[in-house]
Amino acid sequence: MAALNYKHLRYFWMVARAGSIARAGEQLQRTPQSISGQLQELEAALGAELFRRVGRKLELTDVGRHALAYADRIFALGDELLDDLREQPARRVLEFKVGIAEGVPKSVAYRMVEPALRMDEAVRIVCREGRLAFLVADLAVHRLDMVIADRPMPTHLNVRGFNHFLGESGLTFFGAPGLLATLPKGFPLLLDKAPFLLPGEDVAIRTRLLQWFDEHDVRPRIVGEFDDSALLNSFGQTGTGLFVAPTATADYLCEQYRVQAVGSIDEVKEQLYAITTERRLTHPAIVAVSKAAQKEVFGTRAGKPSSD
Repeated sequence: MAALNYKHLRYFWMVARAGSIARAGEQLQRTPQSISGQLQELEAALGAELFRRVGRKLELTDVGRHALAYADRIFALGDELLDDLREQPARRVLEFKVGIAEGVPKSVAYRMVEPALRMDEAVRIVCREGRLAFLVADLAVHRLDMVIADRPMPTHLNVRGFNHFLGESGLTFFGAPGLLATLPKGFPLLLDKAPFLLPGEDVAIRTRLLQWFDEHDVRPRIVGEFDDSALLNSFGQTGTGLFVAPTATADYLCEQYRVQAVGSIDEVKEQLYAITTERRLTHPAIVAVSKAAQKEVFGTRAGKPSSD
């Protein structure tokens, strides 16, 4: 079947609504012969008759009635599109679709995305969370405008994307007051044999954190592993184990979860990247996020990430 010709479909729709080719011709300012020719081409493309002549009148066939129902919906949707495009720009809302990779701490993710809501332009945020590879796939087909990740885009993915370094932060260790009362004083020795909540395998800092434990000869007792940082923090709040989070969020975590900071390190850093299909950032919401990340979240200027 040939591709549908929407001009022919509109002529059919007008004839069906007007009740005759002559009346439709007056409304379309076309000759009856021209409209008849268009209808014949549409019927040939569809492989079925749309009208039958009963005396001097035209009646829709069963196929014609079926086609008319579709045509009604198609042209109603077209009118809706025109109405939407005629709205004043001030009434339009910019949709900002952002993916959050599983390894990004929730406390950081909120502070990264929230600046988009402070723009002069009205914004509606659509957040999706998932594994980085799946989010990058959605980015490639424009289901997302940006992905926030704790590592650059993997090189093995066949996607044209660009990494924009947003900032980095050292790590702080936290614990519930009740748990800390049972542990010896002094950091990092208090970590040795202490219950600990470890970030999941998809979290970028995990491997480097385990190396840091070895380098400082401390062996925490791993009592849980979590891909979701918010869930990890909630377990930490109950005193299940010590845990780490970016130092940039220390004040927020202490207030939100009623935990205490017991020590900080700079040898292991949480790094964040914005992954986009743009080499140069132009989307206004992404620009707002990038600027706020460097000035408010990490307090640094854009640049290359440090190496541990």
